[in-house]
Amino acid sequence: MFSHKPEQLKELVGYLLAEAKKLGATDAAAELSEGHGLSVSTRKGEIETIEQNRDKQAGVTVFIGQRRGNAGTSDFSKASLKASVEAAFHIAKHTAEDDCAGLAPAELLEKNPKDLDLYHPWHINTEDAVEIARAAEQGAFAVSKNITNSDGASVSAQQSHFMLGTTNGFMGGYAVSRHYISCTPIASASLKPGAPMQRDDWYTTSRVPSDLAKPEKVGAYAAKRALARLGARPISTRHCPVIFEAPLAVGLLGAYVQATSGGALYRQSSFLVDSLGKTIFPKHIDIVEEPHAKRLTGSAPFDEEGVRTRARKVVDAGIVQGYFLSTYSAKKLNMQTTGNAGGSHHLQMKSRLTKQTDHLPALLKKMGTGLLVTDLMGQGVNYVNGDYSRGAFGYWVENGVIVHPVEEITIAGNLKDMFQQIVAIGADTLVRGTKETGSILIENMTVGGR
Repeated sequence: MFSHKPEQLKELVGYLLAEAKKLGATDAAAELSEGHGLSVSTRKGEIETIEQNRDKQAGVTVFIGQRRGNAGTSDFSKASLKASVEAAFHIAKHTAEDDCAGLAPAELLEKNPKDLDLYHPWHINTEDAVEIARAAEQGAFAVSKNITNSDGASVSAQQSHFMLGTTNGFMGGYAVSRHYISCTPIASASLKPGAPMQRDDWYTTSRVPSDLAKPEKVGAYAAKRALARLGARPISTRHCPVIFEAPLAVGLLGAYVQATSGGALYRQSSFLVDSLGKTIFPKHIDIVEEPHAKRLTGSAPFDEEGVRTRARKVVDAGIVQGYFLSTYSAKKLNMQTTGNAGGSHHLQMKSRLTKQTDHLPALLKKMGTGLLVTDLMGQGVNYVNGDYSRGAFGYWVENGVIVHPVEEITIAGNLKDMFQQIVAIGADTLVRGTKETGSILIENMTVGGR
């Protein structure tokens, strides 16, 4: 249970806005949020950590003309809230004018938010959570005697709610939940001391506890991934096709979002500046933003400024149809907000060529000979020019069949070329955070080895 009801949060937000106006603010925005949760981790059946969190935060933004100030507090008493408003007002008085500062246009605000079914609390106690984590580890150890160790298993149940208000007519909020189970087993090539070892992990996450995968299955799949890595060896430097496994493919989608987000665009620090209306992907690629899909992590009826969200095609037949803009970044670009203050909402990247039977083995056959990448290390992405270089782990594939695992390599290219060279997207669709896609096959990349 939350310590404040939505009506109480609404009343406190209204108080913050009224106090800002009393001081002489032209406009103001305020948000209050609170959340609580439980996180536990075990290692080899023993309890490692137990954390219970209870968080509260109030934030207020005050505008004096085109000057802006922000302040916050974790104390919801009216005295503390009033002090925060005064602090924000004082800051605003001493900041430089910014001709792009201000609230979102009133006509774009969401007046009747949809209920997207985002709140499903997980009523587990510490003992239950520990048993679930132990079950995940047991699922891993049961797969093979070569699973000799573990970096642990974790269980987390989190729920929160918030209320956002502005002086130009917005007031709204809702509750959300997010839960996960994860496991990281370690595989050994033999039971002898000093034998080569490999680790891998897997997790399941959902807003709905009953939608989480069984902990034993999470552990078992993580164990199979770790075992498959045994016997890895380097390969020589070469150019070849590369498949990004679905959990990594969402990262490519994330790189596209980063490059077409307002902040990077107006600062001219993106390789996709002025890409609107241009062909960035092959004709078979679409990227769809669907913020109203029920129960998903990336779903929201409005953005962090209260602007209504809407379904749209961000990329249609390879052509960029829209950016990811807040009110501020939109003004900087002489455009209109896209309802993306706070980031992208649920995004699907898909190919018009994908068939239901195009699972990962089918994608391997389509590639023929090349590299399947299942793990990436380091950052190695330059968003100014699109250069991409990451340490990698994967599997060498010949004639559509995995031959052996590969380590001590890097993969490199340029994101602009990589986007253009997407040959196929698999039907092995996976949701990670706000992104959803299958494994992605890229026609040609540089693989740096020995």
